[in-house]
Formats: sequence, C-alpha cells, structure tokens
Amino acid sequence: MNLMADTAPWRLDDPHAIGALVAGRHGDPFSVLGPHRSSAGIVLRVLRPEAETAEAIDPETGKSLGKLLRRHARGFFEGLISKKNTVPGYRIRFTRESDTWEEEDPYRFPSTFGELDLYLMGEGRHQRLYEKLGAHPMTLEGIAGTRFAVWAPNASRVSIVGNFNGWDGRRHQMRVHPGLGVWEMFVPGVQLGELYKYEIIGSQGEVLPTKADPVGFRAEVPPATASVVNGLPQVDWDDKDWMESRAERNDRSAPISIYEVHLGSWRRREDGGYFTYDELADQLIPYVKDMGFTHIECMPVSEHPFSGSWGYQPVGLYAPTSRFGTPEDFARFVGRCHREGLGVIIDWVPAHFPSDAHGLARFDGTALYEHADPRLGFHRDWNTLIYNFGRREVANFLGANALFWLDQYHVDALRVDAVASMLYLDYSRQPGEWVPNVHGGNENLEAIAFLRDTNIALFGSHPGATSIAEESTAFPGVSRPAYAGGLGFGFKWNMGWMHDTLDYMSQDPIHRRYHHDRMTFGLIYAFSENFILPLSHDEVVHGKGSLIGRMPGDQWQKFANLRAYFAFMWTHPGKKLLFMGGEFAQEREWNHDWQLEWHHLDDPMHRGVRDLVRDLNRIYRNEKALHELDCEPEGFEWIDASDPGISTYVYMRKGREGARPIVVACNFTPVVREDFRIGLPRAGEWREILNSDDSRYGGSGATNGTVAATEEAWHGRPASASVKLPPLGTLILACEP
Repeated sequence: MNLMADTAPWRLDDPHAIGALVAGRHGDPFSVLGPHRSSAGIVLRVLRPEAETAEAIDPETGKSLGKLLRRHARGFFEGLISKKNTVPGYRIRFTRESDTWEEEDPYRFPSTFGELDLYLMGEGRHQRLYEKLGAHPMTLEGIAGTRFAVWAPNASRVSIVGNFNGWDGRRHQMRVHPGLGVWEMFVPGVQLGELYKYEIIGSQGEVLPTKADPVGFRAEVPPATASVVNGLPQVDWDDKDWMESRAERNDRSAPISIYEVHLGSWRRREDGGYFTYDELADQLIPYVKDMGFTHIECMPVSEHPFSGSWGYQPVGLYAPTSRFGTPEDFARFVGRCHREGLGVIIDWVPAHFPSDAHGLARFDGTALYEHADPRLGFHRDWNTLIYNFGRREVANFLGANALFWLDQYHVDALRVDAVASMLYLDYSRQPGEWVPNVHGGNENLEAIAFLRDTNIALFGSHPGATSIAEESTAFPGVSRPAYAGGLGFGFKWNMGWMHDTLDYMSQDPIHRRYHHDRMTFGLIYAFSENFILPLSHDEVVHGKGSLIGRMPGDQWQKFANLRAYFAFMWTHPGKKLLFMGGEFAQEREWNHDWQLEWHHLDDPMHRGVRDLVRDLNRIYRNEKALHELDCEPEGFEWIDASDPGISTYVYMRKGREGARPIVVACNFTPVVREDFRIGLPRAGEWREILNSDDSRYGGSGATNGTVAATEEAWHGRPASASVKLPPLGTLILACEP
C-alpha cells in the first residue's frame, strides 16, 4: 500500500516550523514531530539530521507502514503511516549510504507528569520534587528508556544532549509545560550510566553553555562536568534497628560526640588516590566506633567541581560526589555506619553556589536560581551566587533537596553551612552594598521563612532526624521550635565558645589570669540554644595552624594544654564535635590534598591524646550527668571560678534523678597545686575517673585515685576534699555509691 500518494490533507506547509525544527530552535516540537491525526489518517513527522531515508515499520513483523518523504535536506521526514484514526505501533528505520538502523520515536510517548505533580510544582510545595525532575530510567508503554525533566521557564528551547545522540541539540528537543516552565521528555533506549546535559536556548535566542542537571543524581568524576543517568539510588536497606532508635540517639539529652571528616583526606592510597566509599567504610567506621564517637559528620558530599572548595561550593545538590564511587556506594556507607551504631551527618549548603558555566548560574539565560541584583545575589567573601529564597520554585528545589538526603540516603542530620550569611542581607557588606527588606531592616525574611519551613518539613516527615545550624551571631531562637517562634533547628554550633576558649588556650599560662573570663563567659548563654561545641575544620586551616600548634609552651606543655582543654570541652555543657586529626594532635595544618599524619601515632605523646579522647568519649557516654542535661541550666553549677590569679576552674555536672554528680577541676597553669580544696555536694568517697595528666596519656602522673570527702563546708558546699591539682591538667571526680 502506497500511502505517500495522498499528500494534500496531511502535508505540513509551514516552512517556518520546519526551519525551526531542523535548526534546533522549535519551542514546541511535540506539536509537529511524532504521530498526528489528520483528515487522511495518521501522519508521522520525524527529525533525524544525518539520515537519508526514513520508513515506519511494524515493530513485530518489520513490514513497512509507509515511507516518509524527506521534506528538508537536514533530516525532516513526513509521511502517512495509517488511514485509520488510531496510531499503530511502529518503529522507524533509517538509512544513510550503506548503513541501516532502527529506532523508537521519542515523540510518540506521552507526558508522565500528573496534574497533582504539576500543581504542587507550580505552588512550590512538591516535597518529593526529585521523583519528577532529573533523569529517571523507566519503562513506558513497554519500552525501556529514561524520562528527563528540568525547570527552565525562560528558555525558548531545551534539548537533552549526550553520547546517545552525538551531543546534538536538534535530536531531542523537549516538551514544555506552559506556565510551569518544566521541560520533559522520555528518550527510549537511554540506559543507566549514559552521560547527558541540557542544551538551552535563552529567550533572546542565545545558545547557553550546556548545563548539568540541577536534579541529577550522579555526575562524572570532576573535572568532567556531565550528569550521569542513574535514577534514585537502588538500595536494600538493613538499618531498621537504627532507624527505630534514631530519635533517642539524636535527642538533646543523648550523648552526641561527632567526628567531622573530609572523606578525601582522612586516608589516601599509597599512590595518593582517593579511597572509595566502601574502602572508607572498611577503615573509617571501625576507627570512629573504637574512638567512642557517636556520629560521623561528612563535609559536603554533594557534587562539587573544585576539590579545593572542600564541597562547600556544590553544583550537584542531589548527587553524592563521584570522587569516591556511585550513589549506591554512598548509601551503602551510610547503612554500614548505622549497623555499627553510628549516626551520619552531612554538611548541607543552601546558602550559595558557584558560578561555573555548567551549573545553576543564569541557568536558562536569566538569573533563575540567583538574584539578578548583585547586592542580593552575590557573595563577595566566596565569589559565589546567593539563592533567591523568595522564589517559590527555588525554595522548593532546596527544601526538597534537604528531604532527599534523609529519604533516599537515610542521613540522620543536616548540618547547614553558613546560616548567618543567609539570615542577614548586610552580611559582610558595607553601607550601600545591600538592599533592606520591606520593613527597612537587615533580616533576610525570605531566607528565614525558607529555613523555618525546611525544618518543619524535616522534623515532620523524618522522625528522629535533626538539623544543625552553623550560625555565628546572636540571632534569637535558632534551635527553638518553629511553633515557638524559632528557626526550628535541632542544634546550633556554639561559635562563641569555640573562639573564646581557643583564644584563652593560646595564651601563655602566665597571661591567662588576664583572660579568665574567656572560659566562663560561655556559661552566661550556654542554655539559650541547644549547643554543639565545635572544634571544626575551620580552626585548622587558612594559616591558623593545628590545635596542638596553637597551644603555648614547650613540647610537653603543648600536649598537656591540649589534653586539659579536651577534658574541659568534654565536661562542658553541650554536645561535642572534633575535626579529624585533632584526636591525635596532628601537628601540621590540615591539607585537603593529602591524608592525615597517621605516623604521629608512633609517638607515645600523640597516642596519649588519642587515648584520652577515647576515654573522654566513654565517660561522656556512660556518665548521665555529662550529657542528660547538656542543654538545660539545671545540669551545670559553678563551684569556684573566682581566682584568676591561679587560673583554676571547678564546676559540677548533674543529670536527672538517679545520675551521680560529676565534679571537674581544671588547672591551666604548669604548677602542681597540692592540697587544693574543692567544695563537693556530699561527703564520702569520690573517685578520679579521669585525669588528663595521667602518665597513660603522656602526663606527669599527678593523679589522685580515690579522694575522701569530709563534711567540711567549702565553696558554699556541705562537703569538701583536698586534691592534687595536676599541672596544665583537668581531673574528673565521680561520687561513689
């Protein structure tokens, strides 16, 4: 049957449409390409630039349904394939010179977006946005392929390009959902592992640099920049016991001790190469568990182009970095942590993004994700772009990403980076360099609403998970519930405590009397938030040196100071965080390009610090007085901190009913203080459960063992005991039953 003879009823007589298609500039290709009904039957239009002939064939028998007329030299074909009103099953056979091949027609497949999805995306309230946007392998109408979808409302055309189409933007020009600005297409035959990007033409006709997928789930290993078809991670989770107990482990009354890790420089292979997620799990998890930490905090795992940004300038918020393996590999790492009783925290960066050409910057030719006004949309500190939190689609993109990590990777907490820069419009700006809010103030009202809404969604949809703010100002209520007017975070880093105490510890002991309040000031506000005490990566970079390097004195005194400081930190109210290498007193400043200096552990002084941290974690977990009321004023009492001249501090930690009290005494001078009397809440035997000057840790051995407390009132307490206060040391006493 020759259906080509009857051409008039179905022939496309629109040279402009044909020209736009073959030029790859048609804004609505589905209105032309694929099967369409006409008065004569079903007409098929196909664009295949390199083909010389095209023919529709029956997919089962291979018989011809009709040859297609080549209407344009650059591969536009058209022909009648049925005189009936229903579209037959078909494939397309192409030839070029001696080559013949068959393909499915991507323009015959319908949209896979439902009305509810489109509505929620339009409203900016689609919490599972990642299930619709991005690249999702699927089977549609019996054909295997991948559904691509991307938000680009100001584009005049969006195409998928990749190895599967020779990176030719004419081949797969996408369908747009008008008003929403989402472009979508199912591409038959595209499988897992295929590279792809989006080729976008802006509203003014400009061809933009090809863009990685903003909701891509996997990326090429940098410096390559393409997205990789992966779909949502396919994981057989085996962490039910952990997930059921997570709420208790993340509670503000729980012992939370966090080991912060940069996965690329904790350990390296002998040739300098990265460990994989599985190799890290083999070594990192047993190490952290042995050291007694309760959580691992990974610096940002989101894909980032520049390793030197440590992950804090991400372009792929939905993709674990491919430097260490696949998304499934990362999920397996999290699962193994959970099975060993360790929580996983990841640093999350919604504050800003880099201006790399393949990323979000001017994504569709306009300031889409960012503000157009640099006074609102550009970070001078980091040369990065600031998200437009007031745009509902952008807030939805970020909020859904927060939930994505908890939903798809079972992450236990998000530590949100640079919150202060989000809260204030004048952050790091001079007068005239920022735009006030509608009330004339400096608060970023849109960012505040975004953070609050994200925390509400996080706690509401993932019981037991939590969020942590890195916030360096006195913004009120950061870790107070949203219903009480707070931002709704679970915890907040105590940056003030960190700065004050490190400043104190860096002073020569002879001068510490003049800085005595540095160690006490934090208790004035210690319970205004749910605090974490952070000795993070930020304190061992940019010329600050290492923690041990900041301690004064000779080599012995440096180690004694650090041990005493760690014991002070672990007994101070607040959860604990220590950056890798600090636990064994790494001497050089952290270098992200190489592994930690593990050879230090050949030195007994370094081993002593490691053993001290391990014991501190054990005591912190076992003694309820040291963690149950970390965030409550009832959990702390000063016994004596009134003598700056001798730089001593004595305080008590208390738990709930049934928890034995813990008394801590610190001496930040290199002088042994014999017969140092301290007030105690009761008489009887008090056992020294830790002394940072113990010879086991490299100290001088000025220890006490068991101390007998008598009913001699002291420091306003009904009992007291005389102890030997070690030089540059901290001792911890527990009341025996």
